Amino acid sequence: MHCPFCRHSDSRVIDSRTADDGMSIRRRRQCPECGKRFTTTETASLTVIKRSGVVEPFSREKVMVGVRKACQGRPVTEADLALLAQRVEESLRLTGVAQFETNDIGVAILPHLRELDEVAYLRFASVYQSFDSLDDFEAAVRDLRVKRGGSGAPVSASNSAAADGE
Repeated sequence: MHCPFCRHSDSRVIDSRTADDGMSIRRRRQCPECGKRFTTTETASLTVIKRSGVVEPFSREKVMVGVRKACQGRPVTEADLALLAQRVEESLRLTGVAQFETNDIGVAILPHLRELDEVAYLRFASVYQSFDSLDDFEAAVRDLRVKRGGSGAPVSASNSAAADGE
C-alpha cells in the first residue's frame, strides 16, 4: 500500500477491524518513511460477466435501475430499492463466489423483490424466468398465492361473486 502523503511503496498495519457488518476490513496503517498514519478499507470485489462477455464490477446502482423499471407505478421508495440492492449483494457474497453472470444476479433479485412488491416481482420474473405464455404468469401467480398461504386456485368470476355475497 502506497503512502498517500509521501508515496512510499510500503506501510505497516497498526490495527485491523471489521466494518460494514463484516463486509469489509478497516485497517489503520503507518508509513515507515514519513511516519504519518492513514486508514484503508478493504472489501472483496464482486464481478459480473455480461452477456457480451465483458467483465465489470458489481454495482448496486445497476440492480436498482433494473428493479426500478419493474416497480414503475408501484408504492416502492428509493430507500426500498437501496435496501433490496444491499440484500442482493449480501446474498451474492454469502455464496462465496466472486464472479456472476448477469442472469444469476437477476435470479438473486427475485426472492427479495417478491417480499417487496408482488406485482413488480411478476414483471421482473417475466424477463428473468423467460415467461412465454399466460400459463407462465398463471403458474407464477399460483406460486405467490401458495407462498402467502392461499389455496393457489385461481379465483373465477363466479367464485368471486359468491365470496362477495352477490
